[in-house]
Amino acid sequence: MREMIRAEGVRKTFTLSRRQMQIEKSKTNKKVALDGLSFTAYEGQIYGLLGPNGAGKTTMLRILATLIKADAGDAYVAGHSVSREADKVRASIGFLTSELKLEDFFTPAYLFTFFGRLHGLEDCEIENRRRELFEKFGIDRFAEVKVGDLSTGMKQKVSLVISIIHDPAVIVFDEPTNGLDVLTAKVVTDFLAELRGQGKSIIISTHIFSLVEKLCDRVGVIIGGKMACEGALEEVCGGRTLEDAFFEIYKERAVEA
Repeated sequence: MREMIRAEGVRKTFTLSRRQMQIEKSKTNKKVALDGLSFTAYEGQIYGLLGPNGAGKTTMLRILATLIKADAGDAYVAGHSVSREADKVRASIGFLTSELKLEDFFTPAYLFTFFGRLHGLEDCEIENRRRELFEKFGIDRFAEVKVGDLSTGMKQKVSLVISIIHDPAVIVFDEPTNGLDVLTAKVVTDFLAELRGQGKSIIISTHIFSLVEKLCDRVGVIIGGKMACEGALEEVCGGRTLEDAFFEIYKERAVEA
């Protein structure tokens, strides 16, 4: 299988404010978010980064998306280094996060065209892609409605189609179903499975066990910025439910700490 995403010894430390130190109950203003994290994701598979809040999942995905830089180590997307070939990485990925905020006074149609042109697509390509994706996600009826007047679920759908407008080979989603109703969440998860069927490589972060069990081929369990366990879903579970396997791994790491 072809490697599409590879992290090698990625380390990232943040400087905390006094307020953050109080919240974290930390005596130092340094927080290690990632501590030598390594993993590999393959073509035509969905890889799930699983872990509790604060484990480092989002930090790792932001590094893959070239939004922040690692302090040490490197990661590769479609063979390109995120530290040395950021432009090539950005051209290869679609990145979606629940923190993506679309401007309320623009319409989905306007935003789709705007981002399509940013990716260097011709207007005819943008129109064909928009027709396909808007129909698939039921956005067509809301194409000229201002984003501020859309439901939370519809905003998430618009964010999703914008993130993949350029038909990327690698898709990076941070908490793809966070805050969605069950109907919209199913649309999103079904689409991720469809993209895998097209040979796309997908990496998602989540704390939802059922989502990982339904979608993921490989799993990495991150605890305290370190990879506690990685492998095919069946290997990580070892005949247990993913939830039971996770808490066993978590308890083992707590004892080691």
